[in-house]
Amino acid sequence: MPFVIKKMFVEKKQRAFLFFINELGYTQKEAQRFIARGRLLINGEIMDKSSEEIEGKIEYIYFEPITRGLNAHVEYDQFVVFDKPSGVLIHPQNKNTPYSLIDELKYQFGRDANIGHRIDQETSGLVLCSKNKKSERDIKMMFQERDMKKKYLAMVHGELKDEITIEAKLLRREDESAIVRMVVKVHDDGKDSKTDITPLKYFSENNMTLVECSPLTGRQHQIRVHLFHVKHPIVGDPIYGQSEGNIVRFLDKELSREDRINLSGASRLLLHANELEFNLYDEEFHISSDIDFAQTCFESMRL
Repeated sequence: MPFVIKKMFVEKKQRAFLFFINELGYTQKEAQRFIARGRLLINGEIMDKSSEEIEGKIEYIYFEPITRGLNAHVEYDQFVVFDKPSGVLIHPQNKNTPYSLIDELKYQFGRDANIGHRIDQETSGLVLCSKNKKSERDIKMMFQERDMKKKYLAMVHGELKDEITIEAKLLRREDESAIVRMVVKVHDDGKDSKTDITPLKYFSENNMTLVECSPLTGRQHQIRVHLFHVKHPIVGDPIYGQSEGNIVRFLDKELSREDRINLSGASRLLLHANELEFNLYDEEFHISSDIDFAQTCFESMRL
């Protein structure tokens, strides 16, 4: 399990954050955040004030990454790109999450390595990661400057013949729905959102179209909601296009593989982050996935 409890003995009384800096190699910011999150225990009780002094026996909860053998797709001096499988989280949801991409990254490249951006758990594909604190800052700045182009592949229901640009405002806000924590809506009060869609191949026997999606904004669930909005939902989507009852069954992990295929067309969300194009350190990078996404799609449709 990535989160473990370690016991230590503090010989000399000192402020908690200084112990983490001097003995464990954390920066001051990291140490203060670590303690504020309730990771330091004294006599089994959380001690979350970093300026308080500690002495004697302590325990602290720390992230110990594990590996499942997922190799980096490409690696450079300052950053690395993983081709994440569907079903793998980017970060742990809680202390009981057994594995996520951050495990693999930190196991292979050290504690200072970090995820550069997010994709959904069920979305597969390319994820850019920093290997150190400097590249983390540089990558964050690159995203702030919007100097990153992404292209996704998706298998959608129905035949899509022509290129389209979807401009529909997206909103996520609380209401009385049981599924509020997941659902994003097209709504006039939402944020401007834009996605270019290019059809690549129509599979008449399945009445499905393989499309390339280029999001020009970065809203949560943007591609999924935009395609649902134009009546071409993504095959395998357990949220958009499903009844509330079945969405709740999915969230509660009560849907069998067979049920999900019968309801949505596939056992996973058929969305794949296929290309990243960006400028970093005065160099142009164009990174593409090696996954045969169409083959992956049809494998996930089989009962």
